[in-house]
Amino acid sequence: MTNDPQPGTRSWSVDILIGQRDGHTHAQARLHTGDRTHLTGTGTARRDPHDDDVPEIGQELAAARALLALGERLLAAAVDDIAGAADGAQGAHRDRIVLDA
Repeated sequence: MTNDPQPGTRSWSVDILIGQRDGHTHAQARLHTGDRTHLTGTGTARRDPHDDDVPEIGQELAAARALLALGERLLAAAVDDIAGAADGAQGAHRDRIVLDA
């Protein structure tokens, strides 16, 4: 079995940049689609002063929050695109757009 993409398949990638300072972790997730779409999401985490310093936990939380924010922005962009396409639609079909999570 091969992991080669199917013909006509597009590849998107996400870079996650993580930085830490003074008990705070910041992450930025950047989506690369190969076209004009430029979306980012950010996330943060803060270490409780009473907790042990385990950087990986803050990195995981901040990265997860950045990915969630990116996902929300991507979904919002898709909704905007659907609305734009629906504005040009004819007949009753334009009222039947349903978004599933």
